[in-house]
Amino acid sequence: MRVRATIVAKLTRALEPDELEVIDESHLHAGHAGAREEGESHFRVRIISPAFAGLGRVARQRLVYRALAEDMASDIHALAIDARAPGETR
Repeated sequence: MRVRATIVAKLTRALEPDELEVIDESHLHAGHAGAREEGESHFRVRIISPAFAGLGRVARQRLVYRALAEDMASDIHALAIDARAPGETR
């Protein structure tokens, strides 16, 4: 739970989300490239933040990746992102 906790802390600090869900999906990728035996390598993030208002999908993802840059270079192999501004639905 160390990597997941780091993701939560960094996204909370950087983007002050109204809602944040970080799901460890590493078990779905066991045996695949980039999957570590101990897990915590593949995550799905659902985040709603005022920081995303007026931004397109790519700009939103860049904000998330910027907040997690150090971890993307080491601990996180894959990150699926659902980033929305408050009031948006998909």
